[in-house]
Amino acid sequence: MAHDHDHDHDHDHDHDHDHDHHQHRHGEGASQRRLLLALVLTAGFALVELGGGLWAGSLALISDAGHMFTDSAALLLAVIANVIGRRPADARQSYGYARAELIGALVNSLAMIALIVWIAVEAVTRLLTPQAVNGGGVMLIALIGLLVNVASAWLLAGNAHNLNSRAALIHVLGDLLGSVAAIVAGAVIRFTGWLPIDPILSIAVSLLILRSTWRLLRQSTHELMDGVPGHLNLAEIGAAIAAEPGVIEVHDLHVWPLGAGRIAMSAHLVVGQPEQWPGLLLRLTRMLGERYGIGHATLQPGWFVHPQGKVIPIRSIGH
Repeated sequence: MAHDHDHDHDHDHDHDHDHDHHQHRHGEGASQRRLLLALVLTAGFALVELGGGLWAGSLALISDAGHMFTDSAALLLAVIANVIGRRPADARQSYGYARAELIGALVNSLAMIALIVWIAVEAVTRLLTPQAVNGGGVMLIALIGLLVNVASAWLLAGNAHNLNSRAALIHVLGDLLGSVAAIVAGAVIRFTGWLPIDPILSIAVSLLILRSTWRLLRQSTHELMDGVPGHLNLAEIGAAIAAEPGVIEVHDLHVWPLGAGRIAMSAHLVVGQPEQWPGLLLRLTRMLGERYGIGHATLQPGWFVHPQGKVIPIRSIGH
């Protein structure tokens, strides 16, 4: 059952929508530029760090270069997902392509977990069979890497509300920690000669990154399965709708993410009087948007009209 607002409201809504759409597209363009710049910085230095790690014989440096290569792939994936996500809705994808960013976040999370497993295995091998490391060279290369990672993290932090960019940011923060660990490892080896510090710090950094990566993996999976966004409570939304004067019952309530921060909702309502519906619909859509950030609400009313013309509220609706 389709229900439209009055013409004036539609006009105001369209005007606001155009303004929001323009701001949204402008924000997406800035997001893409940040991702591209971070990609160039990260990919460029990953090559330098890999060469330096092989020259110095440092697992901490090689693992940090591995992080940066994975980051480069993550940033490239984020850029691709960002481009796809900006495509408008069409006849095949009626909600648009914003969920491409969720897929990008999921793939990046899985790639990060695979990298952590590789570093852990390599670190155990190094602990069992220590290898010579050039501590001074490690310190110098890792220090430059730290500056590159700080620059990349600063670029991505400006768009951390986007799940796709946040996935890339976690990769870069992992790099930043890896660079700090490599600097410490290089210093310890340079001044004490204790070689086990190199693989030990590699494992420590990987475990720190694993926590953030696991959280991101859970969130992206949850949203891809149309789960209720983490900051919203389904029971609270249902109670807020039911509390509106004129609403008798709420059924079949569903809330799910569309991607790019957009949220959709659908529900069946039992309404006391049919003539109350136009005003009630206006109040409900406004309340849902302002209080919960739900911009796409589909509300279907139901009532029963007695043959004599008397409206009898439905007490239960089949699912």
